[in-house]
Amino acid sequence: MTPSEIIINANPIETRVALMEGGAVVELFVERPGEAGGSVIGNIYKGRVSRVLPGMQAAFVDIGLERAAFLYVSDILEELERYKDDDAESSQVMEREKDKEKERIQDLLKEGQEVLVQIAKDPISTKGARITSYLSIPGRYLVLMPTVNHVGVSRRIDDPQERGRLKSIVNRHREDGIGFIVRTAAEGRPEEDIRSDVEYLTRTWHTIQEKFQRQKAPSVIFSDLDLSLRAVRDLFGPDVARIVIDDDREYAKVKGFVDRMLPHRSADIIHYQGREPIYEKYQIEPALNEALGTKVWLKSGGYLIIEQAEALTAIDVNTGKFVGKRNLEETILKTNLEAAKEVVYQLRLRNMGGLIIIDFIDMNKAANRDKVYGALRDALRRDKAKSNILKISELGLVEMTRKRTRESLMRTLADACPYCDGKGYVKSEKTVCADIFRALAKELPTLRDRKVTVNVNPAIADRLYDEERRAIEELEKRFNKRITVRKKELHREQFEIENLL
Repeated sequence: MTPSEIIINANPIETRVALMEGGAVVELFVERPGEAGGSVIGNIYKGRVSRVLPGMQAAFVDIGLERAAFLYVSDILEELERYKDDDAESSQVMEREKDKEKERIQDLLKEGQEVLVQIAKDPISTKGARITSYLSIPGRYLVLMPTVNHVGVSRRIDDPQERGRLKSIVNRHREDGIGFIVRTAAEGRPEEDIRSDVEYLTRTWHTIQEKFQRQKAPSVIFSDLDLSLRAVRDLFGPDVARIVIDDDREYAKVKGFVDRMLPHRSADIIHYQGREPIYEKYQIEPALNEALGTKVWLKSGGYLIIEQAEALTAIDVNTGKFVGKRNLEETILKTNLEAAKEVVYQLRLRNMGGLIIIDFIDMNKAANRDKVYGALRDALRRDKAKSNILKISELGLVEMTRKRTRESLMRTLADACPYCDGKGYVKSEKTVCADIFRALAKELPTLRDRKVTVNVNPAIADRLYDEERRAIEELEKRFNKRITVRKKELHREQFEIENLL
């Protein structure tokens, strides 16, 4: 299999980072400098509570963005389940967190109160950013958790001896009262690397504390790394062979960062200087264009239809051109198995989150439904986003959720169609003509002048002159008016009735 790679395309307008697995792009991140709506996940702010909502157990906090951020009581008393360790100390931490859950938002926050918070989810659509008071500052090998006096280790490091070694290193060098989570990337690293990360993150935390005391609310206290450097920090693990970058400045920046932080990987930073655009060279551009469509073809000849709404994504599986070789049940099973893998690929590529309904083709045998469910779960193991999936129902439906922290690829790269206003359809020519006749029948009796002009879209005008000409003549006789149809560059559904002397 082709090794995993990170391909970075940068220009003054935007930076794009593509994660490639097996020669195919599976995740895409886009950052546009200065654009409203750019990702602010990880940024830390000094905010001011603008409103407390006891009925929702939440609060609005002004952090200086266009819309107020949203702070749930659960984000103040956030459980650290995803960092849970297997020892008694971790269990005690979890129990203390559960005991706090009984507290109310009105007892914790007051309007006008200044708070230190971090963006957990970007603003999405009309919703403000979701924030948390439990801060986390990621480094290369560790995540600093300044509000938790605890050291945990990533569950992906499963060797007990290595877990113990890493935990003891961090405990030797950390300040009392400051917690850390050891990341998967720390496995096998020497003590000096871990100690260096502890010191760097501790200095960063002290700087944040000083800024909080000094700056006025609302203001940014800490900004995360830019997209390219975040990709190095979060994605450039041992399973990624290299990073290929086409821009001179971006290459120099990333190379310098890797030379300081990961000198043993310096040779894996490649400066692409080919004449063909880098995203065309790696076949990324065509994949992204397809990812903006609703129809996705499967290799067998079947296809998916993907429809995204505000909080729900519906995915329909169809056999399409695939007719199979033996029997219908086998054809359906093969299509569904292929679709299960493609669905997860599309979820990652398009960054779709929230509630997801997958309508697989109906299968009569429970064993076949189990096979498809297993294939879906296996494919989700490579997805870093947290998901929860229910078993396939007898109707072939799968309900699942996928954690959403940023806008989907569609919302990042596209706007709602200004012609259809995002509906995905417009009224037919026949329907618009009927609307015009109804409007004329209503308006003509009130007009004193005999001459009336109707301004319409050119396609509608052609239809009125041709197929609907007799209906126009009947209106003229009925109301004793002269109706003139005039072409004008209007939306298909728009028309104007003018009374001329």
